[in-house]
Amino acid sequence: MKRFFSSRRGMIVAGAAIGLMAAVLQIQGNPRNMGLCMVCFPRDMAGAIGLHRAATVQYLRPEIMGAVLGALLAALICREWRPRGGSAPVVRFFLGVFAAIGALVFLGCPWRGLLRLAAGDWNSLVGMAGMAVGVAAGCGFLKRGYTLGRSYPFPKVAGWIFPGVMVLLLGFLLLRTSFQEGEAIFFSTSGPGSMHAPVWLSLFFGATIGVLAQRTRFCTMGAVRDALLIRDYHLLTGIVAFLVTAFVVNLCTGAVDMGWAAMPISHMSHAWNFLGMVLAGLCFALGGGCPGRQFFLSGEGDGDAAIFCCGMFVGAGLAHNWFLAAAPDKLLQDTVVVGGPGLPGQIAVVAGIVFCAMLGMTARRHAS
Repeated sequence: MKRFFSSRRGMIVAGAAIGLMAAVLQIQGNPRNMGLCMVCFPRDMAGAIGLHRAATVQYLRPEIMGAVLGALLAALICREWRPRGGSAPVVRFFLGVFAAIGALVFLGCPWRGLLRLAAGDWNSLVGMAGMAVGVAAGCGFLKRGYTLGRSYPFPKVAGWIFPGVMVLLLGFLLLRTSFQEGEAIFFSTSGPGSMHAPVWLSLFFGATIGVLAQRTRFCTMGAVRDALLIRDYHLLTGIVAFLVTAFVVNLCTGAVDMGWAAMPISHMSHAWNFLGMVLAGLCFALGGGCPGRQFFLSGEGDGDAAIFCCGMFVGAGLAHNWFLAAAPDKLLQDTVVVGGPGLPGQIAVVAGIVFCAMLGMTARRHAS
């Protein structure tokens, strides 16, 4: 079985299965073109626990909990669960913060970018091109010796903390916990946060995705990085399988609607679609994985990845509290009102790119 998952066939099967489940989650109630998003869903979770008060995007997404717990299960069964960490945690935290901000300016992670493209949203092409440029820039820093240092073995208890938090949040979801009337835990009654597939289906699909991604090392950033750095297209075959499968499902269900204007939770501010994902791609490359990969690594016991994920939760909260996230296009009386980020979001993207550039130029491997 290990040989299968490490093969190209295994990667294609895993990518196709993940694309299928993501598309089915849309049919079952998740927002359109957002069957699975590894930034938007943590954003919803951040809102649910009170890190932001945008009432339309607050929900404890069981897909994320399932992904972490599925990766944990796979790592335990295959004896790959190794608690570790200590590689520049503060830096990784801020990479997670800026990754979330950049992605929320685009309105989606690379996974959602693929799902948007599979449904005919051409704005996604601009964002995905930006991510590729950001990853390419990160590869340039890697070639010049960029490193955050090695990680070290941690006590076993450290590896259980992040999965334990996911179990706690799952309990809050199942019990519809409210610590005080009108206070957290929050659940949206309108908007994207109110749209969700059945809890147990979401949890099962999330766990299955966690198992598949842990075994195959599925990663959108890694696919671009490996293609650019070492001309290895193994991971890229999984990404293509994801995209093709999601497109076929959308085609069969009538969910393909090709165009640019007023697409679901999307905007036509192309410069900021591009730059937002340049920032996100840089953060993913410098942090060692796309948002999905960071959650799967957290399940394996990687404390550095867990810190990156914590940064994404905080960054998502800041994106809405400080009005950094983009607004989607709106259709008012047959007129498209183009969305995009306001000035605070634009400043945050530029600041994040500067932060990443300075980090890439200064965090170098020194000869002993």
